[in-house]
Amino acid sequence: MYHINRSRRHFLQTSGALALGSTLPISLVELAFADEKQNFTFAYISDAHIQQIKGNRFVRNWDRGLIRAVAEANLLTPKPDFVMFGGDLAQLGSAPELDHGAEILSALKYKTRYVMGEHDYYLDLGAYWEKLFGPQYYSFDHKGVHFIVLNSIRTYDDWTYHRWPTAEQRMLEMAGLDNPNSSPFMVGEEQRQWLKKDLAKIPKTTPIVVFSHSPLQKIYKGWNFWTEDAEQIQALLKPFNKVSVIYGHVHQIQYNQIGNISFHSVMATAWPWPYPSTYAQADQYLPKLTVPMNRSDPFFERDATGWQFINVASGHVDLNYLLPENTDRSVGFDKAAKKPVDAEYQSEGARIPPQSHF
Repeated sequence: MYHINRSRRHFLQTSGALALGSTLPISLVELAFADEKQNFTFAYISDAHIQQIKGNRFVRNWDRGLIRAVAEANLLTPKPDFVMFGGDLAQLGSAPELDHGAEILSALKYKTRYVMGEHDYYLDLGAYWEKLFGPQYYSFDHKGVHFIVLNSIRTYDDWTYHRWPTAEQRMLEMAGLDNPNSSPFMVGEEQRQWLKKDLAKIPKTTPIVVFSHSPLQKIYKGWNFWTEDAEQIQALLKPFNKVSVIYGHVHQIQYNQIGNISFHSVMATAWPWPYPSTYAQADQYLPKLTVPMNRSDPFFERDATGWQFINVASGHVDLNYLLPENTDRSVGFDKAAKKPVDAEYQSEGARIPPQSHF
């Protein structure tokens, strides 16, 4: 059903024709090398937010989103070498939610690796997650590329261990979006030391792809689109020639370039988040290259969930976002400008104004 042309030039010229009607955010990532025989792809699904109602009843729209994403991933051509799940499999971190999500993901026909989200973590601090999916952070190599998976949604020990009377209350507090009782996300000292040792073994010319749940940059603290120690992580990645960070969590289209690091978000299979008006009041926290997505209808359940084709060519990421009932968007790395460029929405006069009545 879905054919992704391996040619980067063809992708940039004809990206609008790639989706063939797909409506959920599966990202297909191609690592492109001089020798095409070395090229490979991987798929990316994120932010399912499976929520239990009672017993075997779950919020249907959210688990249906993940079920469809898995089905479409199994139809991909070329077949991806592996699949990444980008975090927030559960909504409140319970065993039934994680079990239900794991059962859905088990239908994938490819090796699957996992990133932890805050909704998966703050009930039991990831204990049940580890039983199902393995360690909270790790790295692996695949066909000449070094991949790093971080748990970027930890926070200060005092907040985590001493503030809340029950684990359930802690989970509910961190699950809220606009919540003054939450605490900023961070990677933390333990993982930073691990990352430093891990990177010490890698040649500086090796392409690096980092998967995190939060952005590894500071975008908007009020909604925790923010990683407290982002600059320290960026400093560890700075010596490498080509670094890409791919993250979920924000349920939005975002992209940015900080030094040698390209940042790209993927959308959710559950629901989209609007862009907060506060973005305009905190320019220093907003990725300067992000253009607000056009909102078709705030009551359309799949608004801003769409197919994403991601091509990592020569260490840089190009994305095609296909949005239901809206104009497709392409974001490609401009070598001359040394930054990602939104091909469709760079001109203010060409943009459809985003809706603001949320």
